[in-house]
Amino acid sequence: MIRQLIYRPPRETLAPVETMSFATLRRLNDGWTQRGDFHVLAVVRRGRGWVSIDFSDHRLASRSVVWIRPGVVHRWENIDDLTGDLVLFVPTLPITPGSRDLAADPHASACWTATDAQWPLITAALGHLRLEAAAAHDTRTTELLGLLLSALLLRLSPPTDAVRTANDVFQRFRDAVEEEFRVHHDVAYYARRLGYSPRTLSRGVHAAIGRSAKDYLCERLVLEAERLLAHDRLTPARCGQRLGFPDASNFSAFFLRETGVRPGAWQTANLTARP
Repeated sequence: MIRQLIYRPPRETLAPVETMSFATLRRLNDGWTQRGDFHVLAVVRRGRGWVSIDFSDHRLASRSVVWIRPGVVHRWENIDDLTGDLVLFVPTLPITPGSRDLAADPHASACWTATDAQWPLITAALGHLRLEAAAAHDTRTTELLGLLLSALLLRLSPPTDAVRTANDVFQRFRDAVEEEFRVHHDVAYYARRLGYSPRTLSRGVHAAIGRSAKDYLCERLVLEAERLLAHDRLTPARCGQRLGFPDASNFSAFFLRETGVRPGAWQTANLTARP
């Protein structure tokens, strides 16, 4: 079963960001599949291991960077010899426009290798954040931590699978989908909510990611369905209900159309393959 994690900062600080080492993670990690309501950044200095993020396994080695976003299902594996740092932070902490865009970008990579040129700048930004996070806190601490975290995010500069663009139409659509995809599956609804014509919305989304608004919405629904089927182990009928489908057959037909298999068959295959 999936373990739901809630951000709980150290009691003595109540800071919106926490830093820890892989040694601490090893003490806390029990091998469960997890999903948190906060961001997790991991920067590997030495060693080898694995992390599973939303059905994809990523090998970790020196200079690996991992960014696990809120709501993303993940599991750490074979991390006994990893050294490095982890940063846990709440979604509202980044305070610069650029860092907020990075934190909200659904197409940024979850795991990549920092370049030789990036590495000293990343470790310097990480070291400063770690130092301030451990210092005594006052009324200005949150702002300072927000600035230092923003600097680290901008230095990380994760690769992206989509064309990066300052496309306000797509950004607004993406945010609206995150809020309501469990209830509304109709692109026309989002166009009305955002004040666009369906054609304007479709053009804006396609310009940003190279796919239609309907494709994006369906991909988000499929990802959540896979999480619920494989990690929460809901029945297909219960999964469809959780995602707002009118009945089990409607959800099954949708899942079959998007993935090529029935949800029950997909669940059986993935539960058999996963520990």
